Amino acid sequence: MATTSGSPFAYHVFLSFRGEDTRKTFTDHLYTALVQAGFQTFKDNESIERGKYLNSELPKAIKQSRISIVVLSKTYASSTWCLDELVTILECKKTHGNDVLPVFYDVEPSEVRKREGSFEKAFERYENEVEEEGDLERRMELAKRLEGWKAALRQVADLTGMVLKNQADGHESTFIQKILKVVGDKVKRTVLNVAPHLIGLDLRAENISSWLQDGSNDVGIAAICGIGGIGKTTIAKYLYNLNFERFKGSSFLASIREVSEQPNGLLRLQKQLLSDILKGKKEKIHNVDQGIVRIKEALRCIKVLVVLDDVDQVDQLDVVLGMRDWLYPGSKIIITTRRMQLLKASEFHTVHEVIKMDNIESLELFSWYAFGQDHPIEGYMDYSRGVVHYCDGLPLALQVLGSSLSKKSIDVWESALEKLEAIPEGQSLKKLKLSYDSLQDDNDRNLFLDIACFFVGKDKDWTSTILAGCGFYTKIGIHNLIDRFLLSVGTYDNKLYMHHFIQDMGREIVRQESIEEPERRSRLWQLEAFDVLREKTLLRSLKMLDLSHSHGLVYDILDFSLVPNLERLVLKHCINLIEVPESIGVLQRLVLLNLEGCQNLRKLPTTIHQLKSLEELILSGCSKLYDLDNTKPPTSTQLGLIADFGFK
Repeated sequence: MATTSGSPFAYHVFLSFRGEDTRKTFTDHLYTALVQAGFQTFKDNESIERGKYLNSELPKAIKQSRISIVVLSKTYASSTWCLDELVTILECKKTHGNDVLPVFYDVEPSEVRKREGSFEKAFERYENEVEEEGDLERRMELAKRLEGWKAALRQVADLTGMVLKNQADGHESTFIQKILKVVGDKVKRTVLNVAPHLIGLDLRAENISSWLQDGSNDVGIAAICGIGGIGKTTIAKYLYNLNFERFKGSSFLASIREVSEQPNGLLRLQKQLLSDILKGKKEKIHNVDQGIVRIKEALRCIKVLVVLDDVDQVDQLDVVLGMRDWLYPGSKIIITTRRMQLLKASEFHTVHEVIKMDNIESLELFSWYAFGQDHPIEGYMDYSRGVVHYCDGLPLALQVLGSSLSKKSIDVWESALEKLEAIPEGQSLKKLKLSYDSLQDDNDRNLFLDIACFFVGKDKDWTSTILAGCGFYTKIGIHNLIDRFLLSVGTYDNKLYMHHFIQDMGREIVRQESIEEPERRSRLWQLEAFDVLREKTLLRSLKMLDLSHSHGLVYDILDFSLVPNLERLVLKHCINLIEVPESIGVLQRLVLLNLEGCQNLRKLPTTIHQLKSLEELILSGCSKLYDLDNTKPPTSTQLGLIADFGFK
């Protein structure tokens, strides 16, 4: 979803309309156009039990919408549901400041205001019902409700709205485009969350911003480069938010370096790019070559803005440069990178090296995170200047260290300065480690390391469930990490995010536990994990093993007797896995076995019956799986038996 950072709104648009008139025509076309334009739009479902819905969910949905579009059609007033909805919309406008845009579809504002034509007939019926009501209390209730409807129609007709006949001469497609423009102006969308207190950002982004807005039909590529933590990604997000609506399609591909190292990472990036450019439409691509063909087709058709964040390898850059020949005239590509040596000026329209913050900017940014204002509080100026000096103009260090020292005593500040003085110049990761050291207990420190190593980009609630099962106090721990600027949660997707440099710092802490012998480290990920498994060495202590998307797995995963304390085994989308080894029967502490999407899995081990602690067996997408006796595909009854066994 796309709303301003910190916004209380869950939706951009709430659509109010008379289903009988426009559900399958104008409103359907308007809804589709809003969604394709990137607006999160709420449209009610008439199949929902309306009385319950109106009393509970409807006010919530309206309140959480930035703007309500009221489609006033010929028979709008003949629906008491629509009239009650309108009253609620106008109440939310009064009490919460939500915008309302009336759309007069084949009716004039005067017809609505004065209740003429079809509106008059509807209200004659309502007034007759009031007169015919025998119960005095009920009659008074209906009369009060009727007056509320009348007032609502007068109020909505007096608002600045849009009239089909006047503003588009009856042409619905033109009318819808004008509505989109009005909604866009009111909502002022930002699709990427950017940290607050963007000090000096306008100046640093000025050149590339001018390039993005030059109106040229040239296909261009720009690079933003600089050391880790200098603000490259922040600048790229800022530019993307300001300019994406100038293009027919746009995509921001984050963390290229990290994602490309993961199984099927490039394929995942291709799918995201296609989904973004095609406005959420899902494309079925099964391999990278197929993805290249589909991306070429998509990028040739419309002018696009594409940002590729944290490019760090020549082959990644080659893909970017190769895209230039596929792009529609006027399209732009921005990359961010730490590796200046990758760039050749002749290949880019502009190369922007991000400069460090000066002392004044640094002190202001640090103060916002340490004191909640643009300058230090009394008694802390000298200490603040000392910390700022050691941050060396690096925005990320200023933010993180400022957050870690916030509300701390002078003694803590003095200790932090002593530690900073002992760190040689240029070792930014070690300086950032002070924020890790300052975490209040082992729960928060271990939680941070687990998230840095395994859970960045994962759903917060899912991660909390996993780690709570490992003994963490996840709710308060995640809150503490966010408070220290070591972690953030996506406003719209509920995923965990961590700055690349912070994640690098966390992983470096783990790597330093044993530089030469990975099996002695507390955590393993990526290729080192496979190396340790292959050598069969850190394993009796292993509790969770996630080999998702490992297409090389066919049968011989490993001898499970080597990991007797394993509690969770995740093999999602191991598409070539045929069967699970019988040795899994030794895992008497296993509570989760996730085989989702293992489309070639043919049988389960017979020893699965020995897993008395197993609480969850996930088999969705295992289309070739035989029954538990390994003789034939499971019938619906047998699937029920699996469910009775406590699995799903």
